[in-house]
Amino acid sequence: MAQDYYEILGVARSATQEDIKKAYRQQAKKYHPDANPNNPEAERRFKEINEAYEILGDPQKRSQYDAFGSGQGFGGFRPNAGGQTYVDMENLADLFSSMFGGAGAGSTRGQAGANRTYTRVNQMRGQDIEQPVSISLKEAYEGTTRIVTRNGQQKKVAIPPGSTDGTKVRLSGEGSPGAFGGTAGDLFLVVEVAADSVFERKEDDLSVDVAVDMFTAMLGGSVEVPTMARPVRLNIPAGTQSGKKFRLTGKGMPILKQPGQFGNLYARILINVPERLTPEQQRLVKQLRESLGYEAE
Repeated sequence: MAQDYYEILGVARSATQEDIKKAYRQQAKKYHPDANPNNPEAERRFKEINEAYEILGDPQKRSQYDAFGSGQGFGGFRPNAGGQTYVDMENLADLFSSMFGGAGAGSTRGQAGANRTYTRVNQMRGQDIEQPVSISLKEAYEGTTRIVTRNGQQKKVAIPPGSTDGTKVRLSGEGSPGAFGGTAGDLFLVVEVAADSVFERKEDDLSVDVAVDMFTAMLGGSVEVPTMARPVRLNIPAGTQSGKKFRLTGKGMPILKQPGQFGNLYARILINVPERLTPEQQRLVKQLRESLGYEAE
């Protein structure tokens, strides 16, 4: 028996396209395999929901469905050896008869159903599906993998180094099934990179704060700078001011689809000053201040 796509999505046949889209999102979220691990029934419902939305979510396909019914389980549809799909005009005539109360124009029913006429219908490719996947900045730097469950099977998916927010990883043929013998759509994992507690990212470049004591800032010296791979040493000149940025070429993020190419890392200097001084230390600091020509306010 053919499935009622409206019933699957839980909407009336008079539903607007927005109503259908809203119902699809609610149902897909409820029955998504990631939210229902090891639940074959939920996976079956999720597949039905995507199949229903593939048809009802497209106004043209919905119009064809409303006129002719579902190609799934309807005996009037069959594929030929070349992969094309044909509709049995005898069954189509019966459908017109039930819809309009007559035999239907172009009825080809022969004696005892012996004469049948088939006409080709266009195959419909399945709808693409997008699924968000969250990764850390470290995973975006090194590349990582995720396990995706589709049609009862687990697939290991590689997420490439340099991925950014919005990067899409395609799984061919893992989207919604096609109609009338059409190919399935694709599944796209849409990457979301979580904020990092140490580094700030802007495209392929990174920024990091580096704490420096006041004496190194005044006299110059070597400071340690964290990078995504390992810490490196940076020489800063005497008189470095707080907020000064130093560029470390090639120490940023890998550039997507450009192996061996990296962005830059910018080290932002933040000068630390002692929070507590002994009376003797205060005297020495005041003496230094006076020697440098600064006056107390």
